[in-house]
Parts: sequence; structure tokens; C-alpha cells
Amino acid sequence: MEYNMEHFFMQRALSEARAAAEEGEIPIGAVVECGGRIVGKGHNRVEALGDATAHAEMQALTAAMNTLGGKYLPECTLYVTVEPCVMCAGALAWSQIGKVVYGAADPKRGYSTYSNHILHPKTEVVAGLMEQECREVMEEFFKKLRK
Repeated sequence: MEYNMEHFFMQRALSEARAAAEEGEIPIGAVVECGGRIVGKGHNRVEALGDATAHAEMQALTAAMNTLGGKYLPECTLYVTVEPCVMCAGALAWSQIGKVVYGAADPKRGYSTYSNHILHPKTEVVAGLMEQECREVMEEFFKKLRK
């Protein structure tokens, strides 16, 4: 398989998702890439922080904004293992992120269930990158939870 930077960054997001699972959090991970380097990363921290807004995307966005010193990220790409929810899509819109790449769709809570117009109009979206791997992390987590 040819080396692919998008796969590299999604692998990093999957590492974040696995870290979330180890902490008992819903295993979603995210990284923000800018100029070929990771400028922000995060995973769900809802349980640890007792904060319903502590989603992986929010953690990664905040870290990226702190790293880059600004609130707008038009030159950046967010890689996230599961389709962002409406809240996270709204935050991505406000950040004016240049591109969003996600693995598994979320037919129950994903932003596209409600509208494809939540993100900033200039944001490019790529869906389904490493979809199977991303889905398996979620399925494995919930299978263990239900035992």
C-alpha cells in the first residue's frame, strides 16, 4: 500500500480513540493537522471532566487554536474517527476549518443527519476514510460494555 498522509493522520486519531476507550470514554479520537504536522489532538473526556461538551473534536480544536495562536483554522484539517455531532460541527464552522475527514458515519447523532449546511461553506468534507477500522473501535467498546 502506498504511503498516504491522510491514513497517517487518521491512524493518530485512532490512537486517540483507543486511549479514550482505555479511560472508559466513548472511543472517538481527533487530530488537527496543519502544514503536515499535528497541531492539536484529543479524545472524548466527557466522563473524566464531567462535561458534556468535552468531545474529541472540541479537545483537538482547542489545542490547535492554542498551538497556532488564533481562533480560525482555514489551513487546517481535522481527522476524526466518527462523524462530528451537531455541536462539534458548529464549533468547526466557527473555526472556519479548511477540511474535515472522518471515518465512520454516525446515523443517530452525526451532523449530516440534521443538515449538511452546518459546517462553514468553504470546508471540504471527506467521509469514510478507514471507515472499517474506525467502526470496529466503537463496536468493540460497546460489545465490552454490554457484557
